[in-house]
Amino acid sequence: MTRFVPAPWPRRLRSQEWFGGSGRDQIYHRGWMKNQGFPHDLFDGRPVIGILNTWSELTPCNAHLNVLADFVKRGVYEAGGFPVEVPVFSTSESAFRPTAMMFRNLAAMAVEEQMRGQPMDGCVLLVGCDKTTPSLLMAAASTDLPSIIVTGGPMLNGYYRNERVGSGTHLWKFSEAVKAGEMTPEEFAEAEASMSRSAGSCNTMGTASTMASMAEALGMALSGNAAIPAVDSRRRVMAQLSGRRIVQMVKDDLKPSDVLTRDAFENAIRTNAAIGGSTNAVIHLLAIAGRVGIDLTLDDWDRCGRDVPTIVNLMPSGKYLMEEFFYAGGLPVVIKRLGEAGLLHRDALTVSGQTAWEQVKDVVNHNPDVILPADKALTQSGGVVVLKGNLAPKGAVLKPSAASPHLMVHRGRAVVFEDIDDYKARINDEGLDIDETCVMVLKNCGPKGYPGMAEVGNMGLPPKVLRKGITDMVRISDARMSGTAYGTVCLHTSPEAAAGGPLAVVRDGDMIELDVPNRRLHLDIAEEELTARLAAWTPTHEVAESGYLWLHQTHVEGADTGADLSFLKGGRGAPVGKDSH
Repeated sequence: MTRFVPAPWPRRLRSQEWFGGSGRDQIYHRGWMKNQGFPHDLFDGRPVIGILNTWSELTPCNAHLNVLADFVKRGVYEAGGFPVEVPVFSTSESAFRPTAMMFRNLAAMAVEEQMRGQPMDGCVLLVGCDKTTPSLLMAAASTDLPSIIVTGGPMLNGYYRNERVGSGTHLWKFSEAVKAGEMTPEEFAEAEASMSRSAGSCNTMGTASTMASMAEALGMALSGNAAIPAVDSRRRVMAQLSGRRIVQMVKDDLKPSDVLTRDAFENAIRTNAAIGGSTNAVIHLLAIAGRVGIDLTLDDWDRCGRDVPTIVNLMPSGKYLMEEFFYAGGLPVVIKRLGEAGLLHRDALTVSGQTAWEQVKDVVNHNPDVILPADKALTQSGGVVVLKGNLAPKGAVLKPSAASPHLMVHRGRAVVFEDIDDYKARINDEGLDIDETCVMVLKNCGPKGYPGMAEVGNMGLPPKVLRKGITDMVRISDARMSGTAYGTVCLHTSPEAAAGGPLAVVRDGDMIELDVPNRRLHLDIAEEELTARLAAWTPTHEVAESGYLWLHQTHVEGADTGADLSFLKGGRGAPVGKDSH
């Protein structure tokens, strides 16, 4: 590896185009800023650090980030920088409709233009909720300004009647228990209070914790950032240290393009396998890679993750939660284990200025029941399985650590739902012709179809099946699944139904074959029949005529390449624009 060589310092910074000098324009910019009480010497050439804050009271995972921002400011000031807090687009997983995923690209576009159009030399990206982390990473990758991630951290453990309650995971579990008659609605309501007992994001290895881990594994966050609970004082220390670090990154001109290399993405893919991370990481890492011009594909996910054991014993794959993961040593222990097993690009550069290996080589595993030995792994072949076949020519994904072993090879009769409304209207009907051997198929829930590709792929089972004690069936869709969910679920089927993919023409009664060991997803009809069905297909999904929804449906790409907007791919840099005054 060619070692990173810091740029010479001091040098003229980008922000000085706004603030440096005695001309009319510079006085204009400084003068307005001074109405906040900033002294003149803050504009003397020191790095201006944008604290891009996704705080919002409608984004509960991020509702404490305003506190962390103050600690970032302390660090920036201590290191000789000038911090400015900038509120940015916040995508709430729990509140945004039709789905937060539809707005990930909008958030990335909005933040990118704020970074490009304002006087920032470097950025601290304050994130937490599922889509805020990838959207700001995408923006940083596009502008290539020195940037560092600080996540808000997970909630504390939940408990209900002496049982650990994982946010999200137990929502699905308890909901199914109510439908099966094993839990009363009153008990479900009582359990609600235990699901979110402190500030922070999901305490399972859901998408928020997964993407925090991905940011750290990519090298875009300081080592140890991912698992610190939101209310632990060490989370505030991490924010302050990151504030200090970004100032030095600006001085060294250490940019996302220096960190987000192919080696970094391969490290992240293997880390995702080891932690039993969310399938959502597939779509987000593909999108981030597209922003820096790295040709990352679904085949890379299968190649890099196939032989990595899942060693983190966390829900939804295991039994513990993020709090225990932190106490055990957190992600640095996992990355060290990958390095010891020859599964880590050790020389990959990180925002700390050290390599991936240098910063973890001395860490210790404090709980081998949380971070397991390889011979006791939850599954020896972890990661995300990429399935292909005539039903998914461009691929579909499945998470083995959350699936049922007896369903990994399965042939069953299709029960088809044309869209999510059709599913909701029929799933509880006692007359629905379905049993546990069937394959549930959901269409028109992909990037164009839903629109936005909602987390509805883990379709709840019909009550009459649940009452038999069955908890899992094979399910196939072009949708996503919450990282907190579980089951033998084939997701992201590409091309999606709304784009005329083969999923669109599956009919009730068709036989479908799932063969995970051989990476195969097959619709068992003659090739001539499939061709004829596709030729006769016409779209049925609703198409927008205006607004962002129109922009999204018109330009969004498939899940197999990250579901980004086509015109946002590729780095564009952050040149200083012409002053309009």
